[in-house]
Parts: sequence; structure tokens; C-alpha cells
Amino acid sequence: MKLPKGVSAADFNAALKEFRLIVGENWVFTGDEDMHLYRDAYSLVWGEPDELVASAAVAPENVEQVQAVVRIAGKYRIPLFAISTGKNLGYGGSAPNMAGNVIVDLKRMNKVIEVDDKRNFCIVEPGVSYFDLYKHIHERGFKVMMDVPDPGWGSPLGNAVDHGLGYTWMNYRDHFGSHCGMEVVLPDGEVMRTGMAAIPGSKTWAENKYGYGAYVDGLFAQSNFGIVTKMGFWMQPQPDHFLSGQVKVPKYHDLIPLINGVNKMEDQGLIGHPRYSCPMDPLCMQMEPEIYKPTPELMALNSRPGGSTVEEYQAYAEKQGHEFWNVMLNFYGPKETVYANWEYAKKTVFAAIPGVRFEEIENYAFPLENPEAIKKVRHKVALGIPNMSIFSIGARSAAMPEPGDGHAWFSPIVPRNGEEFIHAHKVFTKAAREMNITSAPISVTNVPMSWQYRTYLYLFPVFVSRSDKERNRKSVDDFNKLIKLAAENGWSEYRTAPIFQDAVAATYSFNNNILLRFQERLKDVIDPHGIMAPGRGGIWPKRYREGS
Repeated sequence: MKLPKGVSAADFNAALKEFRLIVGENWVFTGDEDMHLYRDAYSLVWGEPDELVASAAVAPENVEQVQAVVRIAGKYRIPLFAISTGKNLGYGGSAPNMAGNVIVDLKRMNKVIEVDDKRNFCIVEPGVSYFDLYKHIHERGFKVMMDVPDPGWGSPLGNAVDHGLGYTWMNYRDHFGSHCGMEVVLPDGEVMRTGMAAIPGSKTWAENKYGYGAYVDGLFAQSNFGIVTKMGFWMQPQPDHFLSGQVKVPKYHDLIPLINGVNKMEDQGLIGHPRYSCPMDPLCMQMEPEIYKPTPELMALNSRPGGSTVEEYQAYAEKQGHEFWNVMLNFYGPKETVYANWEYAKKTVFAAIPGVRFEEIENYAFPLENPEAIKKVRHKVALGIPNMSIFSIGARSAAMPEPGDGHAWFSPIVPRNGEEFIHAHKVFTKAAREMNITSAPISVTNVPMSWQYRTYLYLFPVFVSRSDKERNRKSVDDFNKLIKLAAENGWSEYRTAPIFQDAVAATYSFNNNILLRFQERLKDVIDPHGIMAPGRGGIWPKRYREGS
């Protein structure tokens, strides 16, 4: 067991004893077998002395118990790290930012407090998963649709406070952007509600974000100013109909007019999440292996650091008779409207791209309740159906170079612009060749990931090996170099694992990192004992900052 930095064994054991009095003997965990479950299963420093492992975990049942745990932690200066369902794989899992933290596991706080399908909102606790909320909605026949991320076992609240993203309609797929009002336990144990939730007996908790006065909700996302115990969300009314159609273009530089057309339709509110693919991209092949299949020739092209040249991929695409890029357009609404918008896309928006082709993929009438019909849905998250198919990537098929035991996502934000995305190809493929990065699928086939409305993510996994420590050390070094390289081009991560959060926070360096310095000032006032998730989001309390 790693004790928290600066905490004596006597104080630590005294705190554990008091935690047990609050939550019960069975809900304080210290054994090796239990604590193994709170490790980052995809850690790039797995088994190393600097692996970020917790010392203990406590699982409160309600907000009053959370308050009591926080007050005990303050009394003994015990650093805490809160998780909801703890399924943040690829971005740190359940691991804290500092070894020795006590995990506050909120899994027992799993109530769906309210769902309204006339005003289209819900209020949930942190232990509610997407599967739980989906079941709650469908068992009661509510006519609302969730926006869900790829892994259905995650928490809507937890995903939102880490700026997680989904697949449906513009602002809804920004999960923190679609949240509305929250309840937070502050570092002194007080409970605060934000926005209209701060009105006792509020009737618009989950409808009006702002209420009156300063808007403080953003302080509790990717940060360490409190533990969020309830959160409201705007939800989508269930549409009458869903249609997906694919636009396919033959040339590499067709990405530019393709993106321009998609932006126009999305900003007009005519489509939901546009899903870009490339039949030659390893990540696309992993996500839809029944459609995009690797050949020996393609494997050879993808095996080089940074992949092959545009010309080589172009020649391969032409030889195979398939497109270089495609994008799935999702339409929601009345049947007549979605088909009219699909015709508009084909006849007006994309028709001028030489060689463009169109294919209708799926269409469904709602409500979609038949299990066999749901099973056949190609991309379930686009219809708000939680599932676990994303972990087919973890199967490490032949499409992926040098398979491993997990991955850390590299995910910088880049402009929603074809020319800039092509520039990103040049930057990252050059870096992959110079750094000899063979374990990550980096090439000119990387596609824009469009979960974030109005920007893209340039996403690829850096793979983890539990047996090859040297490879992991190189991956950590590569990842840090890529963070700096992205920042030099005006890009930076939207989300990252704990071991990289200081490096990412440092890239937001305008005016001598005034943003981080401002956050540190707030931290020192709100959390003077530095007990709340030290280092989360790169924000360290005075107690742990270097030289203090």
C-alpha cells in the first residue's frame, strides 16, 4: 500500500476507521485484490514504481455520506479521488493523479431521480450508467433518446465532467454542454447546487442552465474543486424516423470539399453526427471489421512508421475500386423531412465532387423496441442505444499494427477544416517516421473524429504492453513529444490520462500560463488543505506544488 504523500500511517488508519463508521465496514476497501480493481488497466507505467495506484477506496451511499467522508479527509489531510463508474479506459480508468489517494467510489449512488419526456430532461446520480438510464427510459415507455458514447458501461455524469462525447445531434453529443444544473460536495463538506438547482424546490433544475449570477459549473469539469453528486441533462425527444446515408469520394484531396459540404449541412441543423471513415485506416477497420477488411498489400502499406504516401494509398484504393474517404450522414425527424434532406445532400451539396457516390445505409421508424431489429442496427450509438462494441478494438486484430494490452488515446483538437486536417496528416506522419512510432496507426488515412460539434479530434491509440517495459517507456516519451508538437501547431488535447495531464495543461500557456495560475489561486482558497483530487486537470494545491 502506498500511503498518500505527507500523511502519516497513524492519521491514515484513523481516517479509515472513521470512514468505516460512516459507510459501513464492507464499503471501505484496502486489500490488494480490491485495490487492483482501481488500477488503470491501460496504464503505460503498469507495474512501475511511479504507477498511479490508490491506497484505499470508500463507497458512500448518499450525499450525506460523501459530505462526512470529505470532512474526515479534511481533518486528517487525506487526498481523495472521486470516480463514478470508473470506466474511463484509455484516459486513466479509475486511477488517481497522485499515488496514495483514497478513491471515493460513487457506484452505490445510482438513482435515476427524474426523467421527463415532455420537457425532455433527466436528473441522475453518478453511479447511473448509460445502460441503467436506457433501461429506465424503455421500461417506462418514455419518448426521449439519450446521447451515448461508445462504452455503455460509463456514467452520464462521469462522462460529462471529463468532457466526454457522443454520436447524435450537435449540442447533445457534447455531454457537458448538454448538462443542466448540478449538486456538488465542496472540499469543506458543504453541498452546493448550481444554476436553477440552487432554488429550493426548483422546477427548472434541468431546463435552465444559468439561473442568476456567475456561472460556475465549468469549474467542476476536468478539475478538482468538488465532487459532483447529481446532474441534470437535456435530452432529445425521440424522433419519428432515422435515416443514414453514406457519401463516398475517390481522391485524397476530396476531403476538403467533403468537409465543407458536411459543415454546411451540420450548421444548418440538417444532420446529426457526421461519421468519417477511410477503408484503408486501421482504426476504421477495427470499428467495422465486417465492412473494411485488411489485405496483405494494405497491411504492408500500414506497417511502416507513419504509414505510406498519399500516392501509394491512392493507387491501392483505385486498384480495389473503393473510395478514399466516406462520411455517414445521420438524419433524424419526420420521415418526409429526413428523405428530403438526404436528397438535398445528393443533388445539391456534394454533387459537384467528381466521382462522388451515394449509398443509403439504414432507415428505421421509432420506437425501435424489437430486440432482433435492435441487434441488426449497424451503429447503435447513433440511435442512442448503449453497447460495448467499441471493445472490438481491444481484440487486436490483424488490422492494428503491433497489438498490445491496452491503449492511451492521443486526441488533440484541430479545426473543422479540410486543409488543416491534411496539414495535421503531414505533421503527425512526419513525426511518426522521425520518432519510429510503429505501434500506433498514424498515416494519411486517419479520419476526422467529429464528436465535438465545430471542431475535430485527430485520434489514434498509443498501445500499452504489460510485459515490455522499454516499449512503454518509449510510448510515454513519444506521447509527451506529440503533446508538444501538437501545441506548436495550435492544437491541444481535449482529454488525457493522469500521467499526461500536467503536460497538457502546460500547453495552455498564454500569458505565462495565466489560466493554470488562476485555477491554482481558486484551488488554494476553496481547498486549502489540498484534499480534493490533487493534480486533476493539472491543478495542484499549494501543499503539493513544487517548491512549496
